Parts: sequence; structure tokens; C-alpha cells
Amino acid sequence: MAQSFITPSKIILAALVLIGAVITCAVIAARDTQTWLGGGPASGGNLPVFLAPTQLAQATADAQKLQEPSASPTPDAPHTLPTLRADADEYVIQSGDTLNKIARSFQVSVKAILENNSLEDADLIEVGQVLQIPPPEPGSTGPDFKILPDSELVYGPASAEFDVGSFVHSQGGYLSTYKEEVEGRQMSGVKIVERVARDFSVNPRLLLALLEHQSGWVTQTSPDEDTLEYPLGWFDELRPGLYRQLAWAADNLNRGYYMWRVDGVSVWELADGNVVPIAPTINAGTAGVQHFFSQLLGQDAWEQSVSDHGLYATFLAFFGSPFGYAVEPLLPTDLSQPEMQLPFNEGQTWYFTGGPHGGWAGGSAWAALDFAPPGQALGCVQSDAWVTAVSDGPVVRTGDGAVVQDLDGDGFEQTGWTVLYMHVESRERVEEGAYLEAGERVGHPSCEGGVSTGTHLHLARRYNGEWIPADQDVPFELDGWVSTGQGNEYDGVLIRGDETVEALEGRQPENAIER
Repeated sequence: MAQSFITPSKIILAALVLIGAVITCAVIAARDTQTWLGGGPASGGNLPVFLAPTQLAQATADAQKLQEPSASPTPDAPHTLPTLRADADEYVIQSGDTLNKIARSFQVSVKAILENNSLEDADLIEVGQVLQIPPPEPGSTGPDFKILPDSELVYGPASAEFDVGSFVHSQGGYLSTYKEEVEGRQMSGVKIVERVARDFSVNPRLLLALLEHQSGWVTQTSPDEDTLEYPLGWFDELRPGLYRQLAWAADNLNRGYYMWRVDGVSVWELADGNVVPIAPTINAGTAGVQHFFSQLLGQDAWEQSVSDHGLYATFLAFFGSPFGYAVEPLLPTDLSQPEMQLPFNEGQTWYFTGGPHGGWAGGSAWAALDFAPPGQALGCVQSDAWVTAVSDGPVVRTGDGAVVQDLDGDGFEQTGWTVLYMHVESRERVEEGAYLEAGERVGHPSCEGGVSTGTHLHLARRYNGEWIPADQDVPFELDGWVSTGQGNEYDGVLIRGDETVEALEGRQPENAIER
């Protein structure tokens, strides 16, 4: 299998699996051995907050003003926790159910359902099967404090005019003078934050608040020596330095956010082995932050970090209340995709090699589809075929194999519909600022950007900075072909009327698609 990894560096890869000769994309997001630098492996101690005492006191006071006894600040109407069931319940498995979805609905862990029904494998369930659902343990759910709105996790409208450089230099800390070599180029700390925010589509304010909370890099000129190599607190010899640490952080913020969006998670597994059922009233942005800290911390420190005394207080001291930036709704209830066409020339036959999979790295929504150009050669070979624009709009970003087209024409990739064309060769690639009409040339498919083992195009959609899945409520439609997932990453079909094309390895008659 030839794969492309939409990751920032070869060093960030945990594994690369090659099976035959397929042209697709993938990201390996392995869970590695973790050490919290502040207190040893799986620390249960308190997480340090690098704020002056007066700042922290004021931030905490401001945070508490926003709280109600049974609700959290939220951009929508406050929700209160429902009364927990005292008795067991029965549930008949329906089409499309997963144990994660069922567990979240009943506010119990997957483990509790498995044990109560003498099941060994969460994936081996059948439609019509009757499950005995135990009652939740009293007080067992995690915190319901909402840390930030969804629009403060994604690289969306509220971040469009935020100047990372001005803010970082105004703080005068270690980050303002930091430099690092990234993929053969010297990059400043500011440019690294900007690039990770852009690529992963994660809000730069959140990244800066996390960096400060974990290491003090934003305000301290001489942060603790233990943080210099692993500033986000994830000890992994394959991820040293700010770039790889921030990329790991952004991917895990996304993982929590998008798993919550699709009912794909019901509990957090903490670094000390504790399992915490997720409070059903949190929002996706809060889920992203809770998941991030679950990878690093034991229960006591985790609860501190996701409370009003944790990351929230750091954000508040830097930028004010995160709910002051809320964009509501981030995704309109009637959201629909503008008209799009297949990304290649009329009369050509390409190959559908990747169904719904991560838009950028393993943590993002399954927003992307893969297409391989015509030809017989396998692997990373130069292609003279043209990737063409799927719709009308200006090009707002190019570089590192990526081209981003803004479909609402306002010049910001943080607002409205945008399309990512990935693995576009630098040779004859469209320039930033150009206006493309549907069908006009973007560039040639290649292996550029991340790590790719086969020449192809990776195509993904975002709206207001959120990755839009290619297998959910907003159909990914190209010339009438509609993407449908089959439950596993990369598995999927394109359907148009009574025609079906399946995503398959390599170039085969069954995955050929003509425009």
C-alpha cells in the first residue's frame, strides 16, 4: 500500500505500513509511552500554571463569575446534568449503532456494558441484539465545566484577524526568540505556531494558551530546562522540539473534538489508567481539551487542568473569556455544500483510491478523498496530469504540497467553505492570489507535502475552519458523485444514480472514474 501521511515531518511518524501498491493517504496516530515532565510517568500531581499570582487570582475570580451552580458558560442555552438512572435498562441495537455511541447515550463506560453482557469484543455486536445497560455509578462522570466554545478550538472566523506575531512579541518570552529547523528550513516560534494552526485547523489562541500552561514559554524568558525539548509535556523521543510537540497537541485536540462530534467516544482513558465517563453536557471544543489532557495526566491533575483553575484560567489571563469569541452557530443547521466537480479534466479517467479519511493527520474528521492520476507507473512518479479546481474562488494559500481555495471569496481560509488540494507538485502550481474557476488548473498530483508513497491528490473540505466529514450529514458531492463511508477509514464508495465506484488499492477497472 502506498500511503501519504498528512503530517508535518517524517520524524513525527510512528509507523509506515506498505502493502503492495496503492495510492492513498494515511496518518499513523500511535499512542506512545508518555511521561508528564512535571511529575514523572502518569503524574497525579497538580499541573503548574505559569501566571503571576495576581493574574491567576483575578483569572480564577473572573472564571467563577461565569459559573452557575449546575451549569457552565456556553454559547448556547446552559444545560444541566440529567438525573442519573438508578436501575438497569435494556437496549436493542439499531443499524448504525456502536458501543461508544450507546455508552455515551446511557452515560456509562463501554467496559461496563461489555462486563454486564459477558462480551469480549466491542466491535462484535449485531442489529437486534439486546443489551443490558447497567446504571451509571453515582458521581462517576467527568467535569461538565465548558472550557471554550467550538469556535475557539478550530481555525475559524474568530481567529481570522488574530496576529500571532504581535501577541507573542508583546509577551517577550522564550517563544518570541525561539528558532528551530523544520523540514530543512529555519522557522521562528511564531511561524511554527502559525503553520500548525493552519495545517491542523486549530485555533492559534488555544495553542498559545496550552504552550503557556504547560511550559511558560510565552511569558517566561528562561522557562524550566525540562520543558525546552518537550514544551507540551509529551515525552517522546520522536517528537522533540516545538514543531512536533505542537503538531502532536493539535492532532489530539482535533481527535477529542471530532470523536465527540460523531458520538465516537464515551469515556476518557487517563494516563494513570483511570477511565472517566464523559459528562454528556460538554461541547466538542471542551471535549478536545479534555482529551488532550487525558493523554498526559492522572485523574487529580487532569481534573485540575480541565477546571476553571486550569487551562481556562490561562486563556482568560491572555485573551479574556473564550466565550467572548464564540461564533454561533459554527456550522449552520441548513449547511449545504456549494456545487463542486471532480478535480480533473473532462474526458480523463482517474482512480478513486481513498474513501473518507483524515483531512489532516489522524485526529481530524474523515474529511478527505483520494484520487490517483492515469498512468501505469507506481510509487512517487512525476505526472503531467492536471489537478483542476472543483469550484470557483481565489487561492489563499500554497506551499508544502498544499493549495487552499476559498469558495466564499473573502480571502480568509478561516471563514466559509474552503477546499484543500494536497500533494500538489511545486512545478507549475497555481500561485497564491490567483482566482480559479471550476475546471481551471491547480497543479500536478505528486508526493509533495508530508510523506507520500504514491502520486495522488488528497482533497478535503472545511467550513468555518471545521473539517467536514466525507461520510456524514453534508454530502461530499463531485459532479453528482456522492461519497459514502463504510465504517472504516479509507473504505468507501462514490455513488451517482445506479453507478457505484469503490475506493480500492492502485488502478483497477472497479475504481476507475471518468469525468
